[in-house]
Amino acid sequence: MVFIDTNVFVYAHDKSDPVKFEAAKALILSQVSKNQAVISFQVIQEFCNVMLKESEKKLNIKDAKRIVQELLLPLVAHNQSGLSIENTLDLFDKYSLSFYDAAIISAALDTGCDTIYSEDMQNGASYDGATVVNPFV
Repeated sequence: MVFIDTNVFVYAHDKSDPVKFEAAKALILSQVSKNQAVISFQVIQEFCNVMLKESEKKLNIKDAKRIVQELLLPLVAHNQSGLSIENTLDLFDKYSLSFYDAAIISAALDTGCDTIYSEDMQNGASYDGATVVNPFV
């Protein structure tokens, strides 16, 4: 299983960088078609925040709801619990990560992922058995 971070979904819906747009789309299609991709609710929250407020190509509410329902919700394999918050805090402390990156790694580990596709963390870094792969390098 692989965990796909928010930035990949953002690039797949924002054509302002055509190279990253195509790479993100290809990655999502290949992993989803093999039933290998998972996310957490954090990814949905961050995606909505960026695409509704921060993106150059903002989504309208109707399109955001469609993407959430059709693409993102079926990929959710992690429900945050008290234990996952504790694991997030441990990762935050152990690796000096941002809290939100630690939460992504914690969710990936909780769902048995050994690969995290993300642009936000160091490519090739390994965190307790999950390795970050930047799909845009």
